[in-house]
Amino acid sequence: MKLYYSPGACSLADHIALHEAKLAFEHERVDLKAKTTTSGADFTAINPKGYVPTLVLDSGETITENVAMLDWIASQESALGLDGPLGRTRLLETLAYISTEVHKSFKPMFSGGSDTEKNKAREMIAKRLQLLADGLHGDYLFGNRLSVADCYLFVMLLWSDKFDIVIPEPLPALRDRMLTRSAVQTAMKHEGLL
Repeated sequence: MKLYYSPGACSLADHIALHEAKLAFEHERVDLKAKTTTSGADFTAINPKGYVPTLVLDSGETITENVAMLDWIASQESALGLDGPLGRTRLLETLAYISTEVHKSFKPMFSGGSDTEKNKAREMIAKRLQLLADGLHGDYLFGNRLSVADCYLFVMLLWSDKFDIVIPEPLPALRDRMLTRSAVQTAMKHEGLL
């Protein structure tokens, strides 16, 4: 299978999760402006949406969108998911929140928003991260075991650092803990971020 990514983009979450799951995969960088891959392929022929993440399975089927891809990875490696009758539901609930409430709030930072829009986004992101911080009970979002949701949150915390957003306690410790994981270091090295 092959992961299509852009360095430091939200696809980093999937890159990390794939390494955490110890799944064999190739990875190829995408130039999101030119819509081409490192090998020169037209990325819109691979993913008509034109953005990452994109995962092409060995069967030839394609998965896009972080929530779907991270859910699929957790289904391949149950240690990255949650146990219990509502485990998958709680994981999807958290992934959806990170995607639609936290990730989406960064739009002014990436799309040339005004200073007013960026400041409003900073406040909203900090508020939304606070909700996650308030629910933290252990080293990771769901206790002392890493889940795919932590991989996604980690990228949002890196973006928060990049855009001078105050990260509420104890999330900086989660970010720092993630940085020590070999899967995180490997993915970041692949993307030229370390």
